[in-house]
Amino acid sequence: MVNPASQYESGATRMEHDLLGEREVPAEYYYGVQTLRAIENFNISGVTLNFYPDLIDALAMVKQAAAEANCELGLLDPNVKDAIVKACTEIVKGRFHNQFVVDMIQGGAGTSTNMNANEVIANRALEHLGYSKGQYTYCHPLNHVNMSQSTNDAYPTAVKIALIRSNQKLVNVLESLIESFKEKGKEFADVLKMGRTQLQDAVPMTLGQEFDAYAATLEEEVERLNQNAKLFYEVNMGATAIGTGINSDPDYPSKVIAHLRRITGLDLVLAANLVEATQDTGAFVMYSSAVKRLAIKLSKISNDLRLLSSGPRAGLNEINLPPMQPGSSIMPGKVNPVIPEVVNQIAFKVIGNDLTVTMAAEGGQLELNVFEPVIVQSLFESIEMLKNGMNTLKNRCVVGITANREQCKNMVLNSIGLVTALNPYIGYEASSQVAKEALVSNKSVYDLVLEKGLLSKEQLDTILSPENMVKPRKIKF
Repeated sequence: MVNPASQYESGATRMEHDLLGEREVPAEYYYGVQTLRAIENFNISGVTLNFYPDLIDALAMVKQAAAEANCELGLLDPNVKDAIVKACTEIVKGRFHNQFVVDMIQGGAGTSTNMNANEVIANRALEHLGYSKGQYTYCHPLNHVNMSQSTNDAYPTAVKIALIRSNQKLVNVLESLIESFKEKGKEFADVLKMGRTQLQDAVPMTLGQEFDAYAATLEEEVERLNQNAKLFYEVNMGATAIGTGINSDPDYPSKVIAHLRRITGLDLVLAANLVEATQDTGAFVMYSSAVKRLAIKLSKISNDLRLLSSGPRAGLNEINLPPMQPGSSIMPGKVNPVIPEVVNQIAFKVIGNDLTVTMAAEGGQLELNVFEPVIVQSLFESIEMLKNGMNTLKNRCVVGITANREQCKNMVLNSIGLVTALNPYIGYEASSQVAKEALVSNKSVYDLVLEKGLLSKEQLDTILSPENMVKPRKIKF
């Protein structure tokens, strides 16, 4: 990862200090000394806060709500409040996102993220007040922007707001994918094929039923995701360090929540027990499990698409996936199912991220879980990968799938599985004998039933008509 602090535009610097001493900070940058140290300390993943705009916007919303609440309580000068609000509003509109440069994975329970936000907002507010960056006497990252807060309430609150918004985007992409499967279900409603269990012939169905099932199973995940995202509406603003509310006004929690509800448009509520809420990461665990469940279902569907399109000459070859790229550097003419393959790999990563969330949540100690940054990184990465993966699956695979109708039909006619449909009419013993003989003689079930006089051609054609084989029906003897 390139260190942003090494890329001076003018070469000019300003001097800032913190607990550990003084440091030169590039004059052009809105972040300050603590962010600079975090850049140096946490060159870990190469994925910085600005990869996730929803998180940056949520941090600005939290800081704006805090400033307005503190001003309402008479703790913050109205001019300083206005400058902070202006800075936060600009950030929510997309400005200064490139100044959020701390790695998503970091030590310190999110302090570096919180300080990155505090410093950027303070320095932009100073400019609104007519001062230069670094003149913190007039607007300080901690004394003013972080007033009545701690990383331990501001950071998780911002994360929850960001996850609520990110979840809605994820659900929107998921619903679009569901619609594409429904459309294929309609398109393939008349394509008779063999259903399979344990990779063996089972009973006939339609290709449309297969695709309708994919749509139905994914529709369940919309409800699960939204249900678990509701847990994020409970926040701990006003908890400050550990939930006791130290260094905040008694009226601050109710006021900051009211401002936050207005700013975000979300029905946020204050946790009943702030000590518990500050250390608990259960909401992240629950949501991560829902994200994992979606990934697992997408991977299973991708497995099916790969199997159904296998061949083209020596596999099932029931469907054709859109060819995306040449499949081999040595085998001419080979085209691989690369889109389902990449969705499988996304699922593996999401499953791993869920394990990370689980272990990080379990690793919490006493009044705070210091591993929230890796929880946050895992969740946002999973959401982003799933959004991209589902868009890719829909647009570069599902919408272009075609059916090999004759192949599907021939597999049904040649399948031993046809005998199951005859079981109610000729009995299990006769059906078993027909199936066994068909395997040995390589004759079709259809021909053997007629040869043995078990049913007339008219009876057999009626029983084996597509409409009678893919849904329940009254048995007539």
